[in-house]
Amino acid sequence: MSYINIKFFILILGSGFLACLPACKSSLVRYSQEKPNVIVILTDDQGWGDLSFHGNTNLNTPNIDRLAASGTSFDRFYVCPVCSPTRAELLTGRYHPRMGVCSTSEGGERMDADETTIADIFKASGYATAAFGKWHSGMQHPYHPNARGFDEYYGFCSGHWGHYFSPMLEHNGKIVTGNGFIIDDLTDHAIDFIETNRDNPFFLYIPYNTPHGPMQVPDVYWDRHKDATLQMQHRDPEKEDVMFTRAALAMCENIDYNVGRIMDKLEEAELEENTIVLFLCDNGPNSWRWNEGMKGRKGSTDEGGVRSPLFMRWKGVIEDGMEIQEIAAAIDLLPTLADMAGIAMDGTRPLDGISLKPMILGEESPDPDRIIFSHWAGRVSARSQQYRLDHEGQLFNMADDPGQYSNIAEEYPEITQKMMQARDEWEQSVLAELPKEDERPFPIGYPGSRYTQIPARDGVAHGNIVRSNRWPNCSYYTNWTSIDDKITWDVEVPESGNFQVTLYYTCPEQDIGSAFQLSFNESSIRGEISEAHDPPLVGMEEDRVERHNSYVKDFKPLKLPVMHLEKGTGELTLQALDVQGTQVMDFRLLMFERIN
Repeated sequence: MSYINIKFFILILGSGFLACLPACKSSLVRYSQEKPNVIVILTDDQGWGDLSFHGNTNLNTPNIDRLAASGTSFDRFYVCPVCSPTRAELLTGRYHPRMGVCSTSEGGERMDADETTIADIFKASGYATAAFGKWHSGMQHPYHPNARGFDEYYGFCSGHWGHYFSPMLEHNGKIVTGNGFIIDDLTDHAIDFIETNRDNPFFLYIPYNTPHGPMQVPDVYWDRHKDATLQMQHRDPEKEDVMFTRAALAMCENIDYNVGRIMDKLEEAELEENTIVLFLCDNGPNSWRWNEGMKGRKGSTDEGGVRSPLFMRWKGVIEDGMEIQEIAAAIDLLPTLADMAGIAMDGTRPLDGISLKPMILGEESPDPDRIIFSHWAGRVSARSQQYRLDHEGQLFNMADDPGQYSNIAEEYPEITQKMMQARDEWEQSVLAELPKEDERPFPIGYPGSRYTQIPARDGVAHGNIVRSNRWPNCSYYTNWTSIDDKITWDVEVPESGNFQVTLYYTCPEQDIGSAFQLSFNESSIRGEISEAHDPPLVGMEEDRVERHNSYVKDFKPLKLPVMHLEKGTGELTLQALDVQGTQVMDFRLLMFERIN
């Protein structure tokens, strides 16, 4: 146990000392009697090094730094190499292969429907629950956030989004238009939720979607960085894209501004002493930039790809400025927060994570033999307190060689063998649960849900039709030039019903008049493009650096006839019946609204 943990252990148990600290004593009494609120702030593609708290002088993040200084900071905290697996592990306390999370798009990001989430657990204990931001764990019920324990949801369910200024979003399944820069907008909703529930216990999840690309940020942040000299760079400077780094740093400063707004709201509402606040990232940085010399970035199972900050504040309960060196991971957050809130988890599936509460409160030492595993794209690395075994079987002493420069596997064969055996056992018991192919259909009209989105992202194009970009998440289909072309989805209708169908399209004036059919098993409806809608692509005006993913545009909703769907599985098919011009349309989305 570290010196600072022993000190806090004495602070908690020493009744004579507590008598001299009535404010602290009242907080500890409240800890045992009241349900604490919980706020989890998760950022997207922000690396461990993208904070001034960690010594990066390229940017200034005073609000996040203040959060870290006024609570516990975990120095060796680990997430997954990419977005959706981290979200799954945070939400369930279980390693992502156990629940079918095998990719970041086209349905592979979904947690199995029978998993229990942290929101389910807190909601069952009387908490109001909300999520505002990038969900990335399934778009249709029962994978949608409203079906995973969240009473309120505002944001987007896809893996990334194509525009950050007043974009198309959803509110509890219904398509809406955002208000201003997306991170500011999400924070507005979070603040409103806090105000509405200031007298009731709440669980609030804020998964911000920056600094994931496209690299868009308001001028006030960009202007501070666009011409700035980078005082600290990646360990291989020739790999670094300086303009991309500048944009990422500007986006991180906007995140910091909004974290400050949330903290200010808690203070204004007098909720600081009854609210646990967490801040973490979902993977390593999305470019080669300063990250304290660690090896790897987003997508890597090396230290730089999976090490994240974790700051946890509970004013009056968690000691200010406490630093925990012991390893911990995203799988630990559910059991930790439930334990700190006094919530029993009877009946849930066995967890891979452990409660960090004893460590945070200095009550006991962690397991010195613990190993945390990182997996992505067939690569598995293992991290103990002192060593990392990488996916190639190389061993590194992370205490002496945090940059993973020197392979010591031959020098320490016993340690290497022990780590390899642990990794092999994990692969055989955990990774073996991941199916080789994701054969889960996309549900339409799941019981209890009103809206079902079926986007281009999840479809399969046939014939001449192509995606607007090779990254599916925020793409649309174009080049629909023949009646032989079609788009299909493998779907399941779990409950028969009638649905109002709305199709989102664009089409220039010269191509109007094309007819098409939407069919599922024995049901079909017909539609026609009778009104031109040909907006320009957007995004390049706000992009600070050239993007790799798709540009977007404003797609027009077209209401189709009511469609009756019988319970069953099959292929949902969108196919042209007649092409009047050079193309049918550009296609973005189908929305099914249950009307019976």
